[in-house]
Amino acid sequence: MKTPAPQTRMSIGELARKTGASLRSLRHYDDHGLLASARADNGYRTFPAAAITQVRQIQRLIASGFTLAEIRGFPDCMRLIEGAAACPETSEVQRRRLASVERQIADLERRRARLREMLEDTAPPSPQ
Repeated sequence: MKTPAPQTRMSIGELARKTGASLRSLRHYDDHGLLASARADNGYRTFPAAAITQVRQIQRLIASGFTLAEIRGFPDCMRLIEGAAACPETSEVQRRRLASVERQIADLERRRARLREMLEDTAPPSPQ
């Protein structure tokens, strides 16, 4: 019977280089339960190769406005598959996030309109 090859693990520095994430971010994700690290004999964190995909997906979700707490609550179909856009268990959370972003955009558009009005009201009269 053939024994399985040991899983390749990488240091946090290597994971940072491969993902572009900072060491601080990786520690933060790990501390919040979003990555599965193990401790080497020297006490340093090590990560499986799958962590590259996980970090990229976490970064993508953060860039979409999700918090770490929300991401932690997502099922594996969202957290472990790079580029996963949606899965049935997350659709409602995504709809709520989209509604929030749309409200923020509407608010910003109202502010822009008010500022334009203010600038027009204070502009010097044009010479005739």
